[in-house]
Parts: sequence; C-alpha cells; structure tokens
Amino acid sequence: MTDKPNAVVITGGLGYVGQSLAAVLQDQGANPVLIDNRGVASQVLGVPVIRGSVADGAIWRQLADSYHIQTIYHCAGLIVVSESVHDPARYFSENVCASLAMLNHVRAIGSVPIVFSSSAAVYGNPQTTPIPEDAVKAPISPYGMSKWEFEQMLAAFEVAYGQPWVALRYFNVAGAVKGVREQHEPETHLLPLVKAALRQGQQPQIFGTDYPTPDGTAIRDYIHMADLVDVHVRAADYLSHGGASRAFNVGSGRGHSVQEVMEGFERVSGRSVNAQRLPRRAGDPPVLVADIAQAQEYLGFDPKHSQHIDEMIRDIWQDGV
Repeated sequence: MTDKPNAVVITGGLGYVGQSLAAVLQDQGANPVLIDNRGVASQVLGVPVIRGSVADGAIWRQLADSYHIQTIYHCAGLIVVSESVHDPARYFSENVCASLAMLNHVRAIGSVPIVFSSSAAVYGNPQTTPIPEDAVKAPISPYGMSKWEFEQMLAAFEVAYGQPWVALRYFNVAGAVKGVREQHEPETHLLPLVKAALRQGQQPQIFGTDYPTPDGTAIRDYIHMADLVDVHVRAADYLSHGGASRAFNVGSGRGHSVQEVMEGFERVSGRSVNAQRLPRRAGDPPVLVADIAQAQEYLGFDPKHSQHIDEMIRDIWQDGV
C-alpha cells in the first residue's frame, strides 16, 4: 500500500484569508488543498481546488482517500454583518448548518485538528477594552451569532468525540502577503473602501465624529495579513503538540481611529483626503481593541507587521486594482 501524501485543507480557500494562507503554506513546503463553492479563480498557482460545499461528504471522503490530512483551516463562511441581519437564514445555513455537517464528516475520518476563523463579533458591544477572551459573548448580528454557535459546537465535539480545535477571533484584517488581493463583493472593510474612493476621485466616509475618543472617531484594532497567517500556522503547531483546545483573540493589541486611517492614506498616497463626515451607524461601538496576551503566551504570537497602520495601507495602495 502506497503511503498517502500529507496535506492541509483550507475551507473557503479562495477567499482573502484562505488564499493568503495557501500561498504562505505552499512557500513553507506544505501541501495545501482548497475547498470552495465559489466560481472565482485561484490567485495561488499549483494548489488543488475542490469546488463544492464543506457539507458534502463526498468531498471529505475524496480527501481522506487521497491524503493524510494534518490540519483543517476552516475559513469558509459568509462574512457581511449587515447582510446577515437582512438574511439570517442564509447565514445560519452556511455558517452553522454546513459547518456542523463538516464536523460530522471530519469525525468519520478521524477528528483532524481544526483551526477556525472566528470573529471579534462574538463579543457584540463589549463592556471593557482591551477585550479579553473571557469577556461576555453577546453577539448583536446573526453573523456574530453564527461564529459563536460554531465555537460552542467545537467545544461540545471535543468533550464528546475528542475533536481538537483552536478558534481565532479576528479583529480587522488588512494588508497583503504573496500578492494575494482582497476581493470582497460587496466590499465592507474600511481600508479598501478608502482606497477605492480616492482612486475614483470620491470622498471617503467617516461614520461618527462624536465618539468619546481622542479625535471623536471610532477606534479599531487592525491586524496585518502576514501576522494573521502566522498565527494560523502557530495554532496548528500548538495543537499538533497537544495544546488544549481554546479560543484566542488575534489583533495588534492596539487601536487606530478612523481619522488616523485617513491621515495614513494621506501619508502613503500623497493625496489630500477630504473625508465626508456622517452620523454614527447604529450598533458601532466607540472602541474595539483586542487583548492578545493569551495568544502571545500560548502561541508565541508577535504581531510585528500590525503596529503601524501605514504598512497595511501601503500594501493596499500599491495594488493598482
């Protein structure tokens, strides 16, 4: 009998995080295999793509027959908060029901360690900042609810079936690695929205200038994609060495205001940013910053690319698209 090659599986592998992770893992000598149900093209050459849903048992049987699966990076799912409010059925179907089906298929092939793309949205409007992992979970959108529900499923599967897992609660991701572009449709992230407005000769928008912050605009924690990919790899290594299943916050550990982002674009682009100042949006907290001490202690996480907002802006601005 021929030994099967090792592989790591990335669900949602044609997304921003999935493609970035695939590119870095391939460069490190790993063998990533992607699952994705979208018709978009891969940005990473030479990486196999299986088109379909993570709920499809035939895909998991095919993978188990072809490879020794070392880790599953579960990045699949819908991500637009406002859309989840208007169409919660779709979000629970994709992010919860399909992911539950995936867990059952994974259990049938041997409970492979899972590194899950969770979200700071599980906290809702936190009462304290920086936000620790044990803060109250009170998501205010179906998107956030779906992330928290799947984390709870993982915990239950670990108790009942020995399923190892790590959930990485992302804050705001920006920047680029290996030339992988951020291609969300529709785009909802601040940095690419500002870039698009400036390139089109339009005014970027600031929602809320009367928050209780130093400059009146909301403060958010931005993590560079290079650091986010690094912490995924560290989480998989942590599990492979018997680390206990748990959730970690992954951000920079510091905040940048929306006004500071605008000033960063002025420095990087050399253009004047005359932002349109609009009222606050409902449900936007004044400050969201991660407490990353646990990831630093247990994973050796060092968000070295995330300390200066200009580095993330430069990555986005230099991409001509």
